[in-house]
Amino acid sequence: MYEPAGKITINVWLNRWPMWQQLVDPIRKQAAEFNRRHPQYRAVVEAVNVGAFPREMARAARAGTAPHIAAYQYTYLQEAQDIRDPDGRPLFTSVTEAVGGREEILGEPVVLDDIVANMRAYYTFDGDLSSMPRNTSTVLLYSNIDALRAAGIAEPPSTWAEVEAACVALAGRDGARRGGITWPNFGWLFQQSLAQQGGLLADHENGRSGRSEKVDFMSPEMLAYVSWWRDLHRAGHYLYTGKQSDWWGCMEAFANGDAAMLVSSSVETGPIVRAARKAGFRVQVSRMPYNERAGYTGNLIAGESLWLRDGLDEPTRDGALALMQFLNNPRNATSIYDHGRTFIPTTEASIDLLASEGWFDQNPHYRPAIDQLRMSPDSPATRGAVLGNFLPIQSAGMQAMHDVLVDGEDVAARFSRANAQAQQVLDEYAQHVESATANDGQGPQKMPQSEAERIRLGA
Repeated sequence: MYEPAGKITINVWLNRWPMWQQLVDPIRKQAAEFNRRHPQYRAVVEAVNVGAFPREMARAARAGTAPHIAAYQYTYLQEAQDIRDPDGRPLFTSVTEAVGGREEILGEPVVLDDIVANMRAYYTFDGDLSSMPRNTSTVLLYSNIDALRAAGIAEPPSTWAEVEAACVALAGRDGARRGGITWPNFGWLFQQSLAQQGGLLADHENGRSGRSEKVDFMSPEMLAYVSWWRDLHRAGHYLYTGKQSDWWGCMEAFANGDAAMLVSSSVETGPIVRAARKAGFRVQVSRMPYNERAGYTGNLIAGESLWLRDGLDEPTRDGALALMQFLNNPRNATSIYDHGRTFIPTTEASIDLLASEGWFDQNPHYRPAIDQLRMSPDSPATRGAVLGNFLPIQSAGMQAMHDVLVDGEDVAARFSRANAQAQQVLDEYAQHVESATANDGQGPQKMPQSEAERIRLGA
């Protein structure tokens, strides 16, 4: 394709999710608008299959062809920090350092200071914003409020004890229901409950003050969560679909009335509410229930963030930085993915814009995700763990929970074995990095072999 002389290309790699093919299209449209605003630049957005993204990034880094901007999943924070260019230097630079205190870049206002506090904290290391949050989610409770009120419960439960009481009331009202509550057996939910109790999944303050060297599946907070979960299941209150990572199965159980409450991602708010309306009941969205005995210390986030390649010449660097600010300006951030505004806007200005336009008044079920993040204090627990080989590490905990629920294995014994397995995976990653083979073409992460398995784990 012919390009006018002097045009500067900005290559952007985003994740392509097979179940959400439409997610990249709005970003391409925004990039096209950026190109019209800045005719000296040509921003090119490429979608890379989410399951292959780390491996393709590693290969590109080794070949010296890595994109100028790369969108990494939250599970790959350590990998993004460890990936190297052909000369062995870190591939990425911090956004804070690259911005250098400027208030605008190529006329695009810098939005770093306006990023929602939890999102900014999650991607901050040594005081610098390492990458720019692009989409964000958290975990919420979805309640069939008609079923709850018929059982004498006025409002959705906010604590574990209230969940238990609600389940007992629901069981007494409708013995045919398969369970009072359901949620997927997925690693992110373990991490959320740890954060709520102030617990850590790894040493060195969850890998925030130094590289994680030890995994901890045996903390009091972890054992409290999985024991409560087991007890709910034993009492017939928790509905387990029998499959790990079964987001869709849990949503279906909720929509079908097999469970009156659902713990799930804020990403699914739109689909869940629409499914409930189709089924003929009302949904009330609220905060994720927490362990009242431990108190509440906050929730963490998930999502993707944009990483900036280091070593770029000044015009290319500033073009990439300007594009990152443009994608997160108030208007663009409100329409982050134009399929129901399911993700949480990244800046306070974008949230205020939606509020001023009455969008939350018309769609109140989207507000609880923002409220939950705003009430979450910053701490190593709520910043979440940074671990190499995170996917197979979290998979070890998921398999352990499956064995507890399905086979009745002892919680402490089974999670002790899972801890040993997860530790071995983390140690293998550390050895991999020390051997200076992070760009060996397979990627620094020990990935599941099949694409379906990578997608299932949230790769």
